[in-house]
Amino acid sequence: MSTHNIAVIAGDGIGKEVVPAAITCLQRIADVHALKLNFTYFDWGSEYYLQHGQMMPTDGLEQLATHDAIFLGAVGSPEVPDTESLWGLLIPIRREFQQYINLRPVKTLDGVASPLAAKIPIDLVIVRENNEGEYSEVGGRMYRGLPHESAVQETIFTRLGVSRAASFAASLASARSGQLTSATKSNGIIHTMPFWDEVVQETVQDYPGVTVTHELVDALAAHLVLKPWTLDVIVASNLLGDILSDLGSSVTGSIGLAPSANLNPEGHHPSLFEPVHGSAPDIAGKGLANPVGQIWSGAMMLEHLGHPEAAAHLQAAFESALRDGHGTRDVGGTSSTSEFTTAVLAAIEALAADRAAVSEISAS
Repeated sequence: MSTHNIAVIAGDGIGKEVVPAAITCLQRIADVHALKLNFTYFDWGSEYYLQHGQMMPTDGLEQLATHDAIFLGAVGSPEVPDTESLWGLLIPIRREFQQYINLRPVKTLDGVASPLAAKIPIDLVIVRENNEGEYSEVGGRMYRGLPHESAVQETIFTRLGVSRAASFAASLASARSGQLTSATKSNGIIHTMPFWDEVVQETVQDYPGVTVTHELVDALAAHLVLKPWTLDVIVASNLLGDILSDLGSSVTGSIGLAPSANLNPEGHHPSLFEPVHGSAPDIAGKGLANPVGQIWSGAMMLEHLGHPEAAAHLQAAFESALRDGHGTRDVGGTSSTSEFTTAVLAAIEALAADRAAVSEISAS
């Protein structure tokens, strides 16, 4: 039996609702596939900040480092500045553990209506560079409160940072259609984006079966709305990838569906798995939250930990629940968070029974 130790940070708002829902499903999947998942819970987040003046303890990263993966809900509260909640928890985790790839699948799901008129299925993946770029710490403010107050924020691209993101994306593309799209803005940003283009182009040359297209981000945003089914793998910088992936999940029906993985591909440090959505304080505590993004993130975690069959089983289960009309309100359904979770658990059992029946037939 494979055993994995998972650090759980439910965080704020609906994170406290969707994380327990997803863990219930993960535990059942683990039972079916003879896995042992040990969950350790950390009460870090905005409430912790209001009590202690920081989002996590001083030794928080040391505590997380002993785990195989990190399962995060959502972080953010109207009572805490976003700069504190993001830079006090998520970004330190991403950088300390060299989670330099943010992987975000965008896929049409049966049972979820897209706002697009076209009914052609969407199935693409966005690879976002996750450690540098526009989210650097270099910059500052001066002349605060004066008429000439100013602020400077530097974008930092390194050859290492760009090439490893491009390499991951090209490897992924080679296992899919061979089509890679690189988001750029090199017509207006004169230094960093041409450098991004050059390094991506050089890196992709090591993948003979992959063709890269450099597309200006404004045109690419329009492309994601007008013909997203023609895209397969997109590689983008930290900021551009953040924006494009939210747009991508929206055109498939709801940002509440979208999962993500913050990966340290080499496995030297734990990777982190979280839904794309925020803490949604307006619906927190009402049982309305869509747990699909969290459950799907759990499936990505299982895949990363080396259990593709368990991951596929969990993904098939939540897709089945959606297909059968058990969606939450944000996707046009009527189910509560708990009702949808119950439907996913039932689908897990049904799919397990089908799997057992096929195995029995094969054995005979």
